[in-house]
Amino acid sequence: MSHQLLCCGDATDLSTWSNIPYFLLQAGKSRGVLSAGLVLRPERLRWLRRLWNLQQWLRTRRLGGFQYSNCFLRSLWRQARLAPASEGQCCRLLSHYPLLPPFPWPQNWEVSFYIDATTRQVFDDYGAGTRIAPGLKRAVLRQEQMAYASAKAVITMSSWAAESVCRDYGIDPSRVYVVPGGANLDEQALAELPAASLPPPPSVQTPLRLGFLGKDWHRKGGPFVLALAEGLQSIGIPAVVRVIGPSVADLPSHPLLQPLGFINKRTQMEAFTRELRSWHFGTLFSSSEAYGISNRECLRLGVPVVARAIGGIPSTFTGAGCGKLFDEHADVEDVVAWIQALVSSYDYYLTMRQQLAAHAWDFSWDASALQLQEILG
Repeated sequence: MSHQLLCCGDATDLSTWSNIPYFLLQAGKSRGVLSAGLVLRPERLRWLRRLWNLQQWLRTRRLGGFQYSNCFLRSLWRQARLAPASEGQCCRLLSHYPLLPPFPWPQNWEVSFYIDATTRQVFDDYGAGTRIAPGLKRAVLRQEQMAYASAKAVITMSSWAAESVCRDYGIDPSRVYVVPGGANLDEQALAELPAASLPPPPSVQTPLRLGFLGKDWHRKGGPFVLALAEGLQSIGIPAVVRVIGPSVADLPSHPLLQPLGFINKRTQMEAFTRELRSWHFGTLFSSSEAYGISNRECLRLGVPVVARAIGGIPSTFTGAGCGKLFDEHADVEDVVAWIQALVSSYDYYLTMRQQLAAHAWDFSWDASALQLQEILG
């Protein structure tokens, strides 16, 4: 029997949770590991959130943490419409949210998790824990530990998250697995697109393209990438930064910056893939990052990436030709020197692209679903 997928939202909606549940569900269905996605609507709990925040303020003088509270989790879970299990069968769930379904569970439930980060990591690495009352924080982490201990399997998208499951929650490593997530791209539509030509060697007419893909310009390292373009220019390598995601108003005005706004991957698939494939390198120099789906999208399209080895980012690199991971302390000069050495012998750069293209399918959600199938049965 296959699993029902759940997250903190509508698992069937493309706009939920950085598109991950939607693409995971489509690939999981094709492999028979997932049967359906649950529809949960946290936005319907706005008034409950206001009341809870008021009560929390009166008790603790802290606001924040409603999304981790039993009040929220149990109210949201009441919206779930589970497919009935056949007689003698258990209800199998795969959760993409560490705190759902609320623990404890009925005896005939078999729950596994597939997460990008633990709540401990969200509290510590993203600073969410500073806004929450200490008592609530301890209770949330205790509930999460009991859920992991009772789960059939805890699967994470990165080694970074897997280490937290074992270290922070005391879970036996033999029950913890790493399955990197895939590119949020429609594989059928991708297969129908014409082949793209490789970008030419950098020149004044065709400068080296550094690509930025994501909404958060500052957290995802946009200023660092712009400094890379300036550094390349200073040593005679023409370069620009192509930006997809942020609104133009949120970006600095700079001659090397080329904002493209938002490109809808569903309705503008050909334009999106053509743009990414024209990049010499994707980039991701985040200050904190649970995973890095943008890396997988670049790699799926055969574009090498330069990135900072922080959080879950290293697990986005699998196999030959992916590009280069830099230490979190690496400076602009280090990255510029590596790019210069690579593109100075352009045949070597093209060889990297060929190596990457040879296993591009490995970066798809289809590949991830196959690994999940092997773990979950």
